[in-house]
Amino acid sequence: QLQLVESGGGLVQPGGSLTLSCEASGFTSPAYAIAWFRRAPGKEREGVACTSNFDHYSWYADSVKGRFNISRDKTRDGYKPLVYLQMGSLKPEDSGVYYCASEPTRVSCYYRDYSGGTGFGSWGQGLQVTVSS
Repeated sequence: QLQLVESGGGLVQPGGSLTLSCEASGFTSPAYAIAWFRRAPGKEREGVACTSNFDHYSWYADSVKGRFNISRDKTRDGYKPLVYLQMGSLKPEDSGVYYCASEPTRVSCYYRDYSGGTGFGSWGQGLQVTVSS
């Protein structure tokens, strides 16, 4: 059973930066794809970014391209990955609860459901990111 634990949330001013971490365990194969989702108040959950160590493809939502960067800690083996979401030029509309998610049977970020999160069976507990002055 996968376990995903997020850390690094908090309050940041508009234009500022914040880095989130997702530490995972329980993978039985060293290949994985891990994604970040967020849910803003009154809005549906949406995908933000995804990274795969299988095909080295990364996906980003249009709203965060050029501002956010997802990366993997390459010193960690695939069974216990550590994934970062570096967020820059933050806007108030980036506020929300951020979750990392994965599904051990799907190791690519291609053709995933980033609007609803279908196909991601394991989720972290989520953490709050607030962008406000």
